[in-house]
Amino acid sequence: MRIHILDDWFDTLRKLPSFRMLDGHDVQVWTDHVDDVNTLADRLADADAVVLFRERTKVTRELVARLPKLRVISQRGVYPHIDIAACSEHKVLVCSKIPSGGGTNHAAAELTWALIMAGMRDLPAQMASVKAGNWQSGVGKTLNGRQLGLYGYGRIAKAVAGYAEAFGMRVVWWASEEGRKRAAADGRTLASDRSSFFADSDIISVHVRLKPETKGIITADDFAAMRSDALFVNTSRAGLIAPGALLAALNANHPGKAAIDVFDTEPLIDRNDPLLAHPNLIATPHIGFVTEDEFDLQFSDIYEQLNAFAAGAPIHMANPEAFS
Repeated sequence: MRIHILDDWFDTLRKLPSFRMLDGHDVQVWTDHVDDVNTLADRLADADAVVLFRERTKVTRELVARLPKLRVISQRGVYPHIDIAACSEHKVLVCSKIPSGGGTNHAAAELTWALIMAGMRDLPAQMASVKAGNWQSGVGKTLNGRQLGLYGYGRIAKAVAGYAEAFGMRVVWWASEEGRKRAAADGRTLASDRSSFFADSDIISVHVRLKPETKGIITADDFAAMRSDALFVNTSRAGLIAPGALLAALNANHPGKAAIDVFDTEPLIDRNDPLLAHPNLIATPHIGFVTEDEFDLQFSDIYEQLNAFAAGAPIHMANPEAFS
């Protein structure tokens, strides 16, 4: 098959062991990012298969209609960025493995902990101060004995809980009704209610998949309940936060600080963006999954889907009606 891989910004994939799974295919790797539909349609005109790098590129109805040779899209995870109905109408199969049970995304959990450490010890400001020859810039907070509130009861949150317990923190949970039932069955400590979860925690970290029912689940009222010395952390998805709520919360000093890896617009390269430029925001550019180890794991699944399709036995089909 003629396979196009989009958005491999640092040309990483060809250097990983999993890339050998594509031996025998004709592969084109694109190392830049393009939003323009005309440019994408020209680039992908000869593609039998397209590999998506998470949600970096949107697959719209207009784009699908302009790719008559396209037969399969392979990716991993949820797919709010793909027009599934349009793909089905044009007989483009979407294959996407959504992990359920088993392995943990340790890369995302580790970055979450790095942001917690950076926020509580104000590491970016301390590093900038010493580099500028000014020595210390302020006083941080010890994690031992403080409360970490974890919103969402999944594998990444459980890994973060393990780190917190190793640091001597109290871990309190909130989640969907089903998630809270599973947490209680596992002997975890649940907040008595949603308001106290946000009000009593020194740190809130969100670990929820973005789906229609979870869009905007973190609200202005949730932030208003947080203390002025609390830290909010988000390494999941920006869409989990109600539009504009985090910026307004930081302006109101509830919470006093946020550390995030995800934004509504990505890549976000406007240094004057009011959220990105906020003095009480610590930010990383959506690197929670950006490690060689995690890429090799995730793209092994993606390449396996392509090979299964080429063999006439596709797996992880999001729209099986498109396969014939």
